[in-house]
Amino acid sequence: MSKKSGGGKDKANSTGTIALNKRARHEYQLEDRFEAGLALQGWELKAIRAGRANIGDSYAVVLRGELFLVGAQITPLIQASTHVVADAHRTRKLLLHRREIDTLIGRVQRDGYTVVPTALYWKGNKIKAEIALAKGKQKHDKRDAERDRDWARDKQRAMRAHNKNA
Repeated sequence: MSKKSGGGKDKANSTGTIALNKRARHEYQLEDRFEAGLALQGWELKAIRAGRANIGDSYAVVLRGELFLVGAQITPLIQASTHVVADAHRTRKLLLHRREIDTLIGRVQRDGYTVVPTALYWKGNKIKAEIALAKGKQKHDKRDAERDRDWARDKQRAMRAHNKNA
């Protein structure tokens, strides 16, 4: 059979961002980023398609030489999980290449980094997680970042006002 062009699934539903971890950008200094696959069950995929994913409180841990996503919440749909016992906060395996896992393990153990997920997104028909090596920010670092953000916003407003008057 040949593929049909045009019809089928909605393009907007199969691409784009599913969930962002905005707090990670505020709490941590993000350095290296990696793309990881997720080992999901069927009911989780259906729930994610319905927009029921939250990675705000999640982080990655190393167990037996593998990376796992802890604390991510995928709320089950009532109709999709009637025959299974769905755990919204279960630990999910992150799928990475061995050399990437070794790099992450080394940086976490040697240099004291944390691995945090920053986004969940579609890549084709697969769900990917963007994870980042992160160092915790001190309170004064957060204030500096906020001051820089405010200054950039004020500068942008002034430039807009100047261009409008000119």
